[in-house]
Order: sequence, then C-alpha cells, then structure tokens
Amino acid sequence: MGGNSPCASCKLLRRRCAKDCIFAPYFPSDDPHKFAIVHKVFGASNVSKMLQELPVQQRADAVSSLVYEANARVRDPVYGCVGAISYLQNQVSQLQMQLAVAQAEILCIQMQQEPMVPAATQMDQEEDKSFLFHNNHLSPHHHHQYLNFASSSTNVIHESLKRESTFGDMIS
Repeated sequence: MGGNSPCASCKLLRRRCAKDCIFAPYFPSDDPHKFAIVHKVFGASNVSKMLQELPVQQRADAVSSLVYEANARVRDPVYGCVGAISYLQNQVSQLQMQLAVAQAEILCIQMQQEPMVPAATQMDQEEDKSFLFHNNHLSPHHHHQYLNFASSSTNVIHESLKRESTFGDMIS
C-alpha cells in the first residue's frame, strides 16, 4: 500500500509498508483479523512466497482460499476444510436417504389407492408378472407394515439430523 496507512500485515509485523508490498492489495488495514489468522496458520514468510509464485490475476483467489483454510484450521486443527467437506457429504447422504424413504412412502400410498384387480383375470398372466399381482392383493395389514417401516425410517433420519454440527456456522 505504501504511503500513510500500512496494510494489515505490515501493521501486525510492525514494519514499514513498502510501495511494492505483496500483502497490501489483499490485506487492507481495515481488516486486520484476515491477515492475523492467515499469519497464525501459515506464517507470513510462507504466504509471501506463495503469492510471489502466482500470477497477479490469481493472487486474490489464493488469498481467499488461504483465509478460508486458516479459519477452518482454527475451528478444526486436525481436519480443516476436509472436515467441513466430510460434514457436507454426510449431510447429502442423509438427505438422499430421506428422499428414498419419502419416495417409498409415496409408492406405498399409491399402492394402497390402486383399485383391487380380481384374481381370476390375473391367473392367465406370465409367472414373472404374478409378483405385482400378489402385491396388489396384500391385506391392509401388509400395507400398514410398509408404511410403518417408512415412517420409522423417517423418524430415525429426523433424529440424526437434530444433532448440532460443529461446522454449521462454517458453511452458512
């Protein structure tokens, strides 16, 4: 940045901010926490080397990534961003399971609402089609079992989603 107001990195490191300071465009003086956390995790020297090796047009994106990873490392020193990604993948998995249960419930309800087909008309059908015929003639007790299975699965999923996430604030 140069001039009167040193950038956040030069302020933190207590040095004069040169005209060609590599940190100045990316760590303004009005956001000192941004550099402080990157410096704490990666070190000013390492960040400087990384930025110097990159073309100027890619440096802003690199700084954004470094800030995000540094924040993730402070929250979770072992896994960092990988922990957040893992959390999100688990959440997607749970939602896919929830969707499958909902689709199964819809199918069971549709099966309940279909009109009953007389047994005599189905006897002439091929053997592989008889499975569908028998499923249409299940007693209400059997349909109820399928619906109970779907409902109990949904309850298990809802309970597992009630847990608080350590990464909830990271992804929002």
